[in-house]
Amino acid sequence: MKKNALKLAVVAGLGLTSLTGCMGQMATTGLVTKFNLEVVDNRYAREGMFLLLSPVYGIASVADLFIFNAIEFWTGKNPISGKSPAVVDTPTKNYIKVNDSLDSSLKEVPLSNNSNIDHATMQQIDENTMQMDISYIDGTTKTLRGEKSEDSVAFYLDDHYVTTVSNDELNNYVSAANI
Repeated sequence: MKKNALKLAVVAGLGLTSLTGCMGQMATTGLVTKFNLEVVDNRYAREGMFLLLSPVYGIASVADLFIFNAIEFWTGKNPISGKSPAVVDTPTKNYIKVNDSLDSSLKEVPLSNNSNIDHATMQQIDENTMQMDISYIDGTTKTLRGEKSEDSVAFYLDDHYVTTVSNDELNNYVSAANI
């Protein structure tokens, strides 16, 4: 039963993060790399330190992919480095142009004007429910909740239905992400 609860928590958490962008500056991993380079000035010792720090690199990368880069995507600013614009908003030479056919609301950072967020927490409510609570400086709150059923996860924002993602889609996401 605990194994199923863990799988559910992972799938629900990934489901919640699938609504976000994971492409970002990887600032936490960059801090670990900076530390690794500053420990010693020898290339062989640095490689040895890299190998010793490999579990830390793994943890930092996962934190970047599923937490800090997601925050960067939605707010336009990386919370670790403080840099903006978000990587996904960096102007480049593109092979496929789609911006001209998109609604203008899809071209802007969704939460860039939400500098009034005080904090956000994520918790597992029960074996089928994960919830993210967002508190604003003015005292208001919002709740994003994922509820797992037999074959899908339904997402709600302040008890209003947003979308449903099938377990197959979530499992494909996990497989594609090599988690």
